[in-house]
This record gives sequence, structure tokens and C-alpha cells, in this order.
Amino acid sequence: MTTSEKTTETKTTEEAAGTRIPVTESEPAPRARRWNPAAVLAPTAVFALVIGIWYFASYEILAPSRRFLLPPPQEVLSKGLFGSSAPDMWHALERTSVVALTGLAIAVVLGIAWAILMSQAGWAELALFPYAVVMQCIPILALVPLIGFWFGFGFVARVFVCVLIALFPVVSNTLFGLKSVDQGLRDLFALRGTGRLTVLRKLEFPAALPAIFAGVRISAGLSVVGAIVGDFFFKQGDPGIGILIDNYRSRLQAPQLFAAILLASALGVVVFGLFGWISRRVVGNWYDTSRR
Repeated sequence: MTTSEKTTETKTTEEAAGTRIPVTESEPAPRARRWNPAAVLAPTAVFALVIGIWYFASYEILAPSRRFLLPPPQEVLSKGLFGSSAPDMWHALERTSVVALTGLAIAVVLGIAWAILMSQAGWAELALFPYAVVMQCIPILALVPLIGFWFGFGFVARVFVCVLIALFPVVSNTLFGLKSVDQGLRDLFALRGTGRLTVLRKLEFPAALPAIFAGVRISAGLSVVGAIVGDFFFKQGDPGIGILIDNYRSRLQAPQLFAAILLASALGVVVFGLFGWISRRVVGNWYDTSRR
């Protein structure tokens, strides 16, 4: 390119830009995360709709003599969450939380170790993964009586039920994350002669963290279900929220029953949200942002 051609090209660029500032290429600045009103308004609208349907069903569909089948929300609050039964509910919720979190912690440790073993050896995956599927497919209610015979009817048996229910999502999601690492990155580590443990520690495990936390969040809700299921069958020792639900059902105490069910649901939501927050703190926003 001659000097005159370069001069002409420079002038054309300056004229197109409208200034004398040299044209430079730069990466666009990352967009700041903006607060979306719909994230609050949409759930609030659905909640208001559910409460409205609840009131309509209690006062318009059910006769006064059958209103115990679906007591209105204010009765659930006054007689249940803030009534004379409230202390028993909160103590039972605390015991159920301890059982659920203990079972979840054990399931996470065992599930991640199980998945790592299968990801490092093909024979281990062929030998062990079918039993993880079998464990998931066996009806837990069929095993609960046997668990009671083997481990008694106290804390250990309840935790064991939680582990059985919460284990499979951690195993399957962790294994999926470990085996979904980009092949180009694997080749790069292989070119440098990196050992298997180093690849696992610096490549596979960090890349699998989003999938691991997805499995943990699923298992968090399942562990609460396992704690309540254990309460229904192991009606000994300190009562959990499941025992209270069964007692209120047998006594036809509808407001207390609904309040206990709401507390159990709230526990599952809180545990699910807790691990979602931990996931965002550990993994960061890189995983979600890259897929927008």
C-alpha cells in the first residue's frame, strides 16, 4: 500500500467517525446486572392468586360443616403457626432440620466420592452405576421397615433414609459434570503430561462444580422429604415434623395440620435456596452469563 493510499484510508476513517480520535477496537464492557421487577412481581401475583383461590374454596365451595377440610389462611396462622401448638412445631422443625442436613451432608460426600471413582475408571462406572440406578428405583417405603429393623427407630435410621433418597442426584450430576469437560482442554493437559489427579483437581472438578451444585440443590429438597418419611414410620424418640403431621391428621386438627405442612415445605425451600446461594458464591456468574 502506497503512502497516498494510507493517507486516504486514514481520512476516510476519521470522516466516518466524525472525530480525529484514532479508531481502536476494544471488548464491550460487561453488562451490569439490573434488578428485574418481574422477579418479585410475578411470584407475588401468583401467591396472591393462590390465596384468593384458597379463600374462595374455603368460604364459597365448602359448607361450614366441612370447612375443616380446608381452613382459611387466618385460621392456619392463628391456630397453627401462632397458636398453642406453635412451640411443638418449631421444636419438631428443628429436629427435622438436623436430620435432613446430616443426611444431606453424608449423601454429598458419598455421592461425589462415588462419581469421582466412576469417572477415573471405566470398569468402576460399569460395575457401580447400575447399583446407583437400582437404589433410585427401589421404593423407599418398601425399605423403611428393614431400615428400622437394622438401625433401630431413632436418629440413625432417619438419617439413613435421607441418605438413600438424596444420594442419586449427587452421583448422577457429579458424574455428568466430570465427564463433560471440553475435549480440547483435556488434550491441552495431556500435551503437558499432566497426571490424572492433577487433571481431576485443576480441570475436571472445577468444571463440574455447576453440575455438582445442581445435584446438591435437588438432593436438598429430597433430604427434607426423607426426614419426614422417616418420621412417619419411626414413631419413636423425639418427634419431628412428620410425626406432628401424622398426629394432627389422626386428630382432625386441620389448621395445625396445614401449618405443619407449610413449615415442612418452607424448610425444603430454605435448604434449596441456601445451596443455590452457596452455588452462586462458589461458582460465580460465569456459568450462567456464558449461556445468555
